[in-house]
Amino acid sequence: MKLRALNNPELTTLCYIEKDGRYLMLHRVKKQNDINKDKYIGVGGHFEYGESPDDCLKREVLEETGLTLTDYKPRGIVTFIYGKEDVPEERVVEYMHLYTAAHFQGEMITCDEGELVWIDKKDVYDLPVWEGDKIFFRLLETRQDYFSLKLVYNEGGDLIYAEEDGRKLELNV
Repeated sequence: MKLRALNNPELTTLCYIEKDGRYLMLHRVKKQNDINKDKYIGVGGHFEYGESPDDCLKREVLEETGLTLTDYKPRGIVTFIYGKEDVPEERVVEYMHLYTAAHFQGEMITCDEGELVWIDKKDVYDLPVWEGDKIFFRLLETRQDYFSLKLVYNEGGDLIYAEEDGRKLELNV
């Protein structure tokens, strides 16, 4: 996995659009040098200058899916840290605003970043996803309140540390 170091953290959004017990997932298969290559993720992306998290969410969902969100809910903030543990200046820090949405309008388009597919919620754990994603899927299922999740990955993409609302989580390694 090739990482790029930043002096400033990355700011992103991610949304899981829900319909009939399924999530709309983006299977990232179209972009070269994609850190999410071949994985399934929600839809979202990076902030543009001056955007709020809600602005970014709505723009990214529209750009990637063709859908306009008519109702959505902020669910949590996920702090990602990844890269070499012993070289802090090469580590990437990302603050991802996590949302769910159940109401939208419009027609789905073809996404230039991957294939959009509806996946049963019970099946998301069996997909090629980041290990930390399984933690926030569980939180989306079990919690209605806003949460904070910290996920630390090594340069090989292995989850090495996680905490929920400031409390260390045991990892299944």
